[in-house]
Amino acid sequence: MNLPIALTLLRIFLVPVLVTVLLTRSQTGVFVGSAVFGLAVLTDYLDGHIARRRNQVTRLGILLDPIADKLLTSAAFLSLVQLGSVPAWMVVVVLGREFAVTGLRNIAAGRGILIAASPLGKGKMVVQVVAIFLLLLARPFPVLQPLGMLALWLVVVVAVVSGFDYFQRFFRESSRRGAPVEPSNLLGVAGPDDPDEAREGRTQGR
Repeated sequence: MNLPIALTLLRIFLVPVLVTVLLTRSQTGVFVGSAVFGLAVLTDYLDGHIARRRNQVTRLGILLDPIADKLLTSAAFLSLVQLGSVPAWMVVVVLGREFAVTGLRNIAAGRGILIAASPLGKGKMVVQVVAIFLLLLARPFPVLQPLGMLALWLVVVVAVVSGFDYFQRFFRESSRRGAPVEPSNLLGVAGPDDPDEAREGRTQGR
């Protein structure tokens, strides 16, 4: 146990707090929920920053970090659906992409194939955070709703395009190594390690 891992665990702990606060459906709950979400996002930045500075990279940290990110964004989006702030189908597309890419990465790792995180994949979390903040604050400030929906459309587009890019590179690398892809293999259970949130680009972990 070290400080970066403690921050990641704090982010996981904040997930049920976020959902509970948001689903009170009060204006105060929205502001408190936004603050909780902001605190969780801050821990996401700090754990990676501290891990890099202190050289506290561990397997546990690499495992927990993407799980914490997925739980946080999924909880926020699903709460927004429950509040009637966003269409459910858009959230399904975003979350479906997460599970699909995670499963793809696990299959690739089993074949010794490393699919590096793309710029679109790296920017996905940033776009999601902006969209969630705008959509949360749009409840007490309706003027922000158009911006929030625009940001959510951008999230959907980035999710689809980056997901397609991952699959394309997976099939290309598999063909290059002479390892034919069995369609049934793509139905495997997705694991927790997604390169987007595993911080391959910034050596996240503890």
